[in-house]
Formats: sequence, structure tokens, C-alpha cells
Amino acid sequence: MQFGLSESQQMLKDNARKFFAGECPIEEVRWLMETETAYDKSLWAKIAEQGYTGIIFGEEFGGVGLGKVELALLMEEAGRALVPGPFFSTVALAGAVIDTIANAENKKKYLVPICAGDARSTVAFVEGNASWDLMDIQIAASTNGTLTGEKLFVPDAAVADFILVVARNGIFAVEARAAGMSITPMRGMDLTRKLYGVEFKNTPAQRIGDLSVLPKALDIATMAVASELVGGMQRTLDITVEYAKMRKQFGKPIGTFQAVQHQCADMYLETESSRSAAYYAAWALEENAPDAVAAVSIAKMYASDAARSVGNHGIQVHGGMGFTWENDVHLYYRRAKSSETTFGDSTFHRERIARLVIDTDERLAKSA
Repeated sequence: MQFGLSESQQMLKDNARKFFAGECPIEEVRWLMETETAYDKSLWAKIAEQGYTGIIFGEEFGGVGLGKVELALLMEEAGRALVPGPFFSTVALAGAVIDTIANAENKKKYLVPICAGDARSTVAFVEGNASWDLMDIQIAASTNGTLTGEKLFVPDAAVADFILVVARNGIFAVEARAAGMSITPMRGMDLTRKLYGVEFKNTPAQRIGDLSVLPKALDIATMAVASELVGGMQRTLDITVEYAKMRKQFGKPIGTFQAVQHQCADMYLETESSRSAAYYAAWALEENAPDAVAAVSIAKMYASDAARSVGNHGIQVHGGMGFTWENDVHLYYRRAKSSETTFGDSTFHRERIARLVIDTDERLAKSA
């Protein structure tokens, strides 16, 4: 792999930073997070105009056809700007699932509108046991193509044009306002990404794929979350360093004090390490590297812990100011805490890595 971004990748990253800074400043974020859905139709249209809604999808479906590294760069800048609404749930989650599991006909039906910016979607996965393990899924489709059951912590369900539901015997698409489906808001840590409970009672659903390749799609989404966390960490670090240079105690900027410098150095180390892990995971997924699954778990494991640590340090350096509503640091901390458990926290992924190692050892032992 190339240990550096290409010219086109750097240009994409720079342009995304400028775009999100101009179209989604923190004032816009604060306004949207006070709304019921954190969704702005105008902002969504501008995101689609940039081609971001089709970033990794094939040109035959209206996408841009770029790779997983480009998705990581885009999600990093989205995380840096704390972009609210259904961008992640539509593109990096639902879009990745459709692109991975659906046939050409279903891709034309569901992926083309996403690429064009005409549709928003999400994935209903977690149930009452709050586990990210496919073995714990209980909802099953009946023979007449309906779903009955409940999903929790579904992001952006209220603004989705269709919801992908993970059931025991496949992945199903449910249209918005389908009969027997009810959506209830849930309280979440992250005010910019609304969560919902979704209940199905004999709700009509179309099966679009099976579970066998779903983990591959979820790995893409997990990598995207880790990249988004990197962007949030970077912005938290920038805000904290700027504050440390400006805030004075005893006639000196607090940034001259060794204790503050140590905390900022730790924040920098954790941010850069998370970035390296996320970039490698994206590259490994794109190249179908043998260690791609492990790389994704390592990236998410490290970023989950690092984002929380960076947020803690940032608030600590700000002192009492870090807890105030007017300060932006707590908004990034909320996103970090919410994303920490999304697609598995560090404990989940450590166990996943352990299982991968054990499985590899067993295969080698059998082949010896």
C-alpha cells in the first residue's frame, strides 16, 4: 500500500472540508440538532450535488465509483464538521448493505435513488438484547412476506424513505409509512443523530438479500464510523489547542504549562493512531486483504477508546468551560460516546479479533 494519500484523494479531502465548513458550520449543526429529525432538505440536496451520496457506488447506478479509502476521507471530514442527519445511515450503512447484498434489479430500485440524493435510508439491526451479533436476531419474515417484531436504536428512521431490516432469514426493505410499522423517538447521547424504535406488525416487506454477506457490508459501515470518530477527535484537538493558547492563568497561556501540554500530546497521539488504523482498514477492505476483517476491528476498537479519551482530555483542558452548553467540545464528546458502541465497542471487537486468531490457528493446525 502507499503510505500517503494520492493527489486526487488529498483534493477530495480538502474539498470536503471546505464544503462542510461552508454549508454545515457549527451554527447550522446546533440549529438542526434542536429539530425533531436533525435533517435539512437543502443541506441534503447540496451533499448530493457534490456526489457524496454515491461516493463508493458504481457509475452504472449513478454513483461516483470511488473506493473505500475515499469513503474514509469523506467520513472523516463529515465527523470533523459533526454533520447531522442521515448522511452516514444512508450512504455508509444502508447504501453499503444494498451494494453488497442486492442483485442488479434491487440496486436499480434502491441504490440509484440514494446516489441521486432522491432517497434516504437506514438499517434496523439491534433488538432488545442490544447485541451486534447476527446470532441474536429474532425477527423473522413469514411466508407471506411480512415482518413482526421490534428494532431499537435505528438511526434517522423518521426521515428514511425505506428501512432495511435485518431478520433471521434475510435482509428486507420496508417502505416508509408501510402498514403496521410505527416509529417512536428514543433518547440518545448524540443530539445530531436521532435514534428511533421501530415496531413491525405484519408489515409488508421485500426480501433483497441473505445474511451470508452482510458482515462485509457492516465492516464497511464500521470502518466509516471509525473514520468519522477520527474527524471528531481532530476537531476536538484543534479546539482544545486553540483554547490553550488563548486562555491565561497567572499571566501565562495555559498551553505553556507542562500538564496541559501532556494532555494535548496524548490527544494528538490518539488521534493520529486512530487515523492510521482507519485508513489501513479502508485500504484493506478495498483490496480484499486477508487481514481486512481484523483491520476493521482494530480500527474500531482503538477509535472507540481513543475518541472517549480525547473528549475527556479536551473537556479537562477547558476546565469548567468544557461543560457549558455554549462550548462545542461537548457536542463532539456526545458523538464520540454514541459512536463508541455503534457496531460494537472495544470489548466486542477485542473478542472478535480473538475469535479470528483462534479460527486461524485451528485451520493451520488442521492443515498441518
